[in-house]
Amino acid sequence: MTSPRLLDDEALEQSSVVANNAMNRDRNLDGVNSYRKDLGFDPLSCLTGEGQSWLDICCGSGRALIQAARAHPHLRLTGVDLVDFFDPTGAGLPGLTLTAASIVGWRPDHAFDLITCVHGLHYVGDKLGVVARALRWLKPDGFFAAHLDLSNLKLVDGGRMPALKGLRYDSHRRLVTRRGPLEMHLGLEYVGADDTCGPNFTGQPAVDSYYRPVSAPRRRRGPA
Repeated sequence: MTSPRLLDDEALEQSSVVANNAMNRDRNLDGVNSYRKDLGFDPLSCLTGEGQSWLDICCGSGRALIQAARAHPHLRLTGVDLVDFFDPTGAGLPGLTLTAASIVGWRPDHAFDLITCVHGLHYVGDKLGVVARALRWLKPDGFFAAHLDLSNLKLVDGGRMPALKGLRYDSHRRLVTRRGPLEMHLGLEYVGADDTCGPNFTGQPAVDSYYRPVSAPRRRRGPA
């Protein structure tokens, strides 16, 4: 079997599968095509206090965050997306920040009560790296939820991917969740992504992420 051509982050972000993806552009906070429907819960139910914060990774146009900001101006809402195609109606809304950046390199300046990624990881290279960083950005009682199709995670040697310890996985929704921060250590190194793998469960072309096992360093016994 021929090995796929693996792209680095810079090349992947120029791929038509990633840069032009419109899957999350028009999703609302509630309704038929909404965060509530795809996540299986109302994001605002996780944000009940003054000044609580929500980070939406791969937020698309930011429509759901904009709707949340209008209804609850006391919240601190942050959206990050690779493509600067945000809904202009969000400009100037209090508490709302929409940023065009690669989530691979972006870093927040505060922790969050809620972090979501609705179908965005399908188009990210180092999916597990993004999940691992996001889990460190949670407040002590913060909640993380992201769509993750396990079939898009591969080992270059064809082996079996390790279990995602410390996380809950809903195989029906392909949703990974976690309450509270976590230092995730899988013993894997990201090596690149394949944008030619075709559709995943969404029916849309996705990206396969490739990893290789990293052996833990041996502990020395006695003096060198």
